[in-house]
Amino acid sequence: MGKTSSILAVAQHGTSDTVLLAKAAALARAFGFGLELFLCDAEQAYALKHDYQPAGHDKAMSACIARGKAYLAEQRKLIDPAVSSVAVDAACESPLYEGVVHKVQRCHPELVMKAAGGIDRRGHSAFDENDWQLMRTCPATLALVQARHWRKRLRIAAAIDVSDEETEGLANAIIRIARRLALATGGELELVYAERMPPENSESRARASKLRTLARMVDLDERHAHILPGTPEQELAAFAAGRDYDVLVLGALTHRKAPVRLVGSLTSTLVEALDSDFLLIKPDAAVAEGRVPRGSRSHSADALAPAARNAAVRAWMGRAAGGAGQPDLLRASSASQRS
Repeated sequence: MGKTSSILAVAQHGTSDTVLLAKAAALARAFGFGLELFLCDAEQAYALKHDYQPAGHDKAMSACIARGKAYLAEQRKLIDPAVSSVAVDAACESPLYEGVVHKVQRCHPELVMKAAGGIDRRGHSAFDENDWQLMRTCPATLALVQARHWRKRLRIAAAIDVSDEETEGLANAIIRIARRLALATGGELELVYAERMPPENSESRARASKLRTLARMVDLDERHAHILPGTPEQELAAFAAGRDYDVLVLGALTHRKAPVRLVGSLTSTLVEALDSDFLLIKPDAAVAEGRVPRGSRSHSADALAPAARNAAVRAWMGRAAGGAGQPDLLRASSASQRS
């Protein structure tokens, strides 16, 4: 079965669903896609799995799924009627990211959208372990969204790498999908690339020329192609924060073959530093590899011991172990919508 022209929005039965579903509906309307709302109750599934008295588990799981569908049916009433079709589905499976991946494997959406599942020490939305695992395993283009509203005209950046080490075809895929998003929504697209070498270096000049060529291929002039001198992890984060993009489109994978190959250090740094939404792109070969292994059924909270889990999270974040729109995109009130 191939992809369907639909967007899968992963609800979490919380306040984050309001913005998530509004953004998902906006994109579904802009692209002419259908929309499917999905809820997976991982906590209930975890509790049932660890209940040593299995009598009544099937009934409890059915009730859990029914509650999820009932909640989504209420949310469906709030979806823009201009969306071509809206379906609902629910599951009771743990861990959450695995339930989402299994759903994606069944329905093959064009895009999966999920709100950040955690809260940081400032009280802002933040990505939790299920989000990081979903970045690695989701077999579809993944959008991880934060709590803020979009502008009426999206400001979009495609963060690309035009160095020789870049995964073959990934830069083209990032630009192609970012351009498609900009055209569908009437948004403004910019390309950004950070170059470690001095601008007078011959390799640096060649990469700058390649970036300009990629920009012309998607009808962007040089004013929309930014080359930043310096370390990508630092320069891209600072530049993107200053530009205040609504959506940052970037690659999800690292170049290095590490034992835990979740996301690259650049991706991790940007995801942690910015409050933009992130559209994460993988090359086709990586998508084929990024499947949930059979038998991997552990709950994310139990997947690792605390010390090991913290070390792994630091590794995923690219740190050393000891280191510190033509359409109106949202039907939000003027008080909550960003100018």
